[in-house]
Amino acid sequence: MIVGHVVGCRRAAFVSSRWLHDAQYQVRHDGASSRPEERQDPFELVADELSLLANRLRSMVAAEVPKLASAAEYFFKVGAEGKRFRPTVLLLMASALKFPISESTEGGVLSILSNKLRTRQQNIAEITEMIHVASLLHDDVLDDADTRRGVSSLNLIMGNKLSVLAGDFLLSRACVALAALGNTEVVSLMATAVEHLVTGETMQISTSREQRRSMEYYLQKTYYKTASLISNSCKAVAILAGHTADVSVLAYEYGRNLGLAFQLIDDVLDFTGTSASLGKGSLSDIRHGIITAPMLYAMEEFPQLHDVVDQGFENPANVDLALDYLRKSRGIERTKELAREHADRAIKAIEALPDSDDEDVLTSRRALIDITERVITRTK
Repeated sequence: MIVGHVVGCRRAAFVSSRWLHDAQYQVRHDGASSRPEERQDPFELVADELSLLANRLRSMVAAEVPKLASAAEYFFKVGAEGKRFRPTVLLLMASALKFPISESTEGGVLSILSNKLRTRQQNIAEITEMIHVASLLHDDVLDDADTRRGVSSLNLIMGNKLSVLAGDFLLSRACVALAALGNTEVVSLMATAVEHLVTGETMQISTSREQRRSMEYYLQKTYYKTASLISNSCKAVAILAGHTADVSVLAYEYGRNLGLAFQLIDDVLDFTGTSASLGKGSLSDIRHGIITAPMLYAMEEFPQLHDVVDQGFENPANVDLALDYLRKSRGIERTKELAREHADRAIKAIEALPDSDDEDVLTSRRALIDITERVITRTK
């Protein structure tokens, strides 16, 4: 569904080694005594921008045909837009990569250039959100889903055909916005992310027996489906700001590892939900025959679980049996440990960014680290 759009879209005092992150978010500078940094809610830091962005998104997805407009706007309506996780990360990344202001630069000129750059980086956040929502609409059709973000899914309300068309429409709007940026490298990055979404979904629905047992295959699919979009978007934000290849790669690595950590915790929560006991989550993946990290780790410990997985989970008894093996294993713990590893890599990428003594830059970098910690400690 998305694949047809890929062709169309292509065309520090943040002292690197001394800046340490701990539970209190303390900063040490040149051997001075540490002091706790005031923690600010990452989402509140960009709340005003998010509000403007949300309004622009609702305007961008307006369509001439009322039914298509209604469908395209479904997840952009007030109350249905969700946390806006990706735009928040991208806006914070833009601030975290802000260049220092030169005293010799004409203030008015600098202000104009700075505002123009910020608008273009906001455009990346908007484009990313449209691509993301389009993928959700298409995924819900493929999965025959009934709910999304706590409300009825669009395909349940308006049918599969209109859901697919609404997703296609959002992708076309994203392509138009991308073209308007006039940066071929950024267009290529975002087109690659769309291609990866298609590839990841295809990998999920067409796995062989060996692939279903492979952690490497699972992580590659997870990168395509979840981490590619946010990693390439973070890199696009850096490129638009004119940063070096090294800095752009650090932005990419932050997004990649954040995305992987996010999905790994999602996989845990599918089994546990808000409860510490297994089997209290939605069990959506296993009921759809999707094998994720917790079960893959359990299969390493209990090879007999392979036969259960191979039989499939149409039989509720097999679901219960698989959960029983999972309870005995360290599958959940090992998945959390892997998520922690990726979170640490994301944090290291932020710590490795060029030095800055701009307080806004430092605040944004701390916020990106805070978001990373929230990702792996969340319960929903």
